[in-house]
Amino acid sequence: MNHVYDLIIIGAGPAGLSASIYASRYKLEHLIFGVEQGGQMNEIYDLENWPGEKKISGAGLISKFVEHVESFGTKINRESVAGISKLEDGTFEINCAKNTYRARAIILAMGASYRKMNIPGEKEFTGRGVSYCATCDAMFFREKTVCVVGGGNSAAVVALELADFAKKVFLISKEEKMSAEPAWLEKITNNPKIELVKGTGVIEIKGENKVEKVVLDKVYNDQNNLEVDGVFIEVGTEPGVELAQKIGVETDAQNYIKVKEDMSTNIAGVFAAGDITTGSNKFRQILTACSEGSIAVNSAYKMLKLK
Repeated sequence: MNHVYDLIIIGAGPAGLSASIYASRYKLEHLIFGVEQGGQMNEIYDLENWPGEKKISGAGLISKFVEHVESFGTKINRESVAGISKLEDGTFEINCAKNTYRARAIILAMGASYRKMNIPGEKEFTGRGVSYCATCDAMFFREKTVCVVGGGNSAAVVALELADFAKKVFLISKEEKMSAEPAWLEKITNNPKIELVKGTGVIEIKGENKVEKVVLDKVYNDQNNLEVDGVFIEVGTEPGVELAQKIGVETDAQNYIKVKEDMSTNIAGVFAAGDITTGSNKFRQILTACSEGSIAVNSAYKMLKLK
């Protein structure tokens, strides 16, 4: 029979890593799974809203998180979790390719992946001018013209990052009033390389062997297309909830896991934290992910140890 842990955390982004730190402090015997440590944090160029750090890269901050986790003797398991099942005795079985693990409680912190626009040319030109990761690909567009599609904070940050490399950046937002924070909007407005294209959407990406232009749904500067060498898509994320849904965890209309104030779900013993949840007023930030991870562990601890 497999050893039964107190807790298994699935996901090694800010929510999962924070959960592990608190689990260690609560002396909960636990495992944390994460194929990629940090998730989307690795792609953040400059982070300016983490308390105590005026500016730090996402990768730099996540390395501190990992160091903190490992300082308690916890190692991040790089196995990919293939399935979760709840056993008759109320424990959970975590299935990986070669091993299975058991725990009395689990925390789901798998985060989210980039949302696709599903427009003609997007799939065809992915890797040939279409990108979802500016930190990965910005340097390939040095002195070229690019566009960023999106109107939120992530789009604003990506536009500023690209402006360090590209000669011209179009920031295309479907909304007339962008949802990005005023601090980011001020930086964009003051950057001479960035041109805002508001109230306009991208409906197609065209080119021969690589991206050459984007087609707009409205006329802009007397034309309905923009000639660009690259397209960076920042239109939100999709939560990774497949594992959760298979064991009956309830999600909302957008597939985010429904959680209560204590981060519990509709399945006893299953908690969730981070970008995958409906928590924190849906204000999906690193800070709120860390908060949810710590709350989830506190709730699991109460369930396991304080009955």
